[in-house]
Amino acid sequence: MPDAKPNASAAASQLSTIRDFLRWALSEFRRARIVHGHGTTSATDEAAFLILETLKLPVDDINPWLDAKLLDHERDTVANIIRARIETRMPAPYLLRRAYIHGVPFYVDERVIVPRSYIGELMFSGIFGGDEAPLIEDVTHVTSVLDLCTGSGCLAILAAGIFPEAEIDAADLSAGALEVARINVAEHEVADRVNLRQGDLFEAVDGATYDLIICNPPYVAAGEVHAFPPEYGHEPVMAHIGGEDGLDLVRRILAEAADHLNPGGGLICEIGTGRERLVADYPHLDFLWLDTEESQGEVFWITREQLLEAEA
Repeated sequence: MPDAKPNASAAASQLSTIRDFLRWALSEFRRARIVHGHGTTSATDEAAFLILETLKLPVDDINPWLDAKLLDHERDTVANIIRARIETRMPAPYLLRRAYIHGVPFYVDERVIVPRSYIGELMFSGIFGGDEAPLIEDVTHVTSVLDLCTGSGCLAILAAGIFPEAEIDAADLSAGALEVARINVAEHEVADRVNLRQGDLFEAVDGATYDLIICNPPYVAAGEVHAFPPEYGHEPVMAHIGGEDGLDLVRRILAEAADHLNPGGGLICEIGTGRERLVADYPHLDFLWLDTEESQGEVFWITREQLLEAEA
């Protein structure tokens, strides 16, 4: 059990610089056994994010600000947000109403999962656009994109920036998630190109076809969801749970994707740690696995033609 609750008033009165608050936050996080993983992977990164975002400073590097002395009201605000993180066990992006993918900011609240898709990282890695792009060389040839299970709308918005000629549909079953996505679409000024659709997977798009389908569906096994630490419990269960083995929705997507892809089109899909099960279930499918700096075998690419060939 964690020790006594952090005393935010004492911290605000005794601490002075950002370095002081960073050190205090680290001590309190470790004492409380805080779990990280919502855009940050360590106590240091999360404490830095909380402090910098609270102070409206750039969140990419805390080092230039470490010796900055805080004003009285700033000390109170920073101390209180650190205390709230510990007492509520709520992920930092929910407390701050802000998350980032590759430096791009998005509004978030408890109606959506906190954005942290490996697909977002891959979209900036060079897989789309350029002579060496392994998936799509000419982004101007992509004129239609579907972001399935869009959640906060972050991947659809990133796609709008990468594919300048594309009309993008962003679909989700959750009305609450689409309300959050609408906020982000407005903030990023892409409402003229990103269309929000509500429905159960492909039912939301009524037979439409696309050059590219992006999907980060719920893929956590039911037993794992029920054993989540408190931080993950603040997120919508429907955004996580993917059936007994986590792959129920992935199987449905694979069964229907070819019918919603244009010739030459493809599906990029994140599945978590289910690669071994998926390959065993679909030995006839030639998945291309896309690794990132922090993941291996959690995202696949497959084309319409490969899906149709496997059905033949």
